[in-house]
Formats: sequence, C-alpha cells, structure tokens
Amino acid sequence: MSSQAILDGAITIALVLLTLSFLLTIVRIVRGPTLPDRILALDMLVAAAIGYIAVIGIKTGYTLYVDIAIALGLVGFLATVAFARFILVRGQADEAGTSDHHELTDEEENSQEFEEQGAQIKKPKAAKPIESMKKETK
Repeated sequence: MSSQAILDGAITIALVLLTLSFLLTIVRIVRGPTLPDRILALDMLVAAAIGYIAVIGIKTGYTLYVDIAIALGLVGFLATVAFARFILVRGQADEAGTSDHHELTDEEENSQEFEEQGAQIKKPKAAKPIESMKKETK
C-alpha cells in the first residue's frame, strides 16, 4: 500500500465522519430544546465546516484554505460570544421580571407613550394669514 492510497483513505474517512457530525449537528439545531443547545450546535457546525475546509485543503494541496479556516474560526468564536452575551442579557431580563425579554429603548418608550396618548393629543391651530396679522397689529 502506497502512502498516497493511505492518504486518500484517510481523507475519505474524514469526510464521512465530518458529514455525519454535520448531519447530527443539524438535528440538534432543529430539535433544540433550548436556546443554549442551539447555540452550541451552531458552534459545532462552524467546527465541522473548519474540518471540511482543512480536509479539502489537504486533498487539493492549496494552503490558502488554512487561512480561510482560521478566519472562519475567528468569526465563529465571535458569534458564539455574541450569542452567549445575548443569553446573559435575556436571562437577566427574565430574572428582573420583564415579560417581553428585552429592554425598551428610549425611542420605543416614546413611541408607546405616543400611541397610548394618541387620542389626547390636540392638533395645532392653523396659522393665521399674514394679512390678518397686519390688521391686528394696526
């Protein structure tokens, strides 16, 4: 058995295992049951994609794929941190007793107040024509 045949067999096995992990991860994303489970599955999906990129890089011999895999790893890490922060803020909002799971911005609060007081807002009076103002001042 030549070293090329061993390498081809290892690449095939790696691609099959990565495909299996990819499919199982998709199942976890769909089934959940909780948001942290889905976020962890998305992180695993990024890891599987990095694995695919690395195996394809080895198979084709292009070293550019390694750079792409590193960039994807950084983006995946940042996305996981952002999702974790979202869960943290959402959890703190749940503990505080808010029912809508997010804090209202000043603009949203003003918009809600405006809608609630819509019937109470009076329209401004129409401006008087300039001629009538001149007559009043004389």
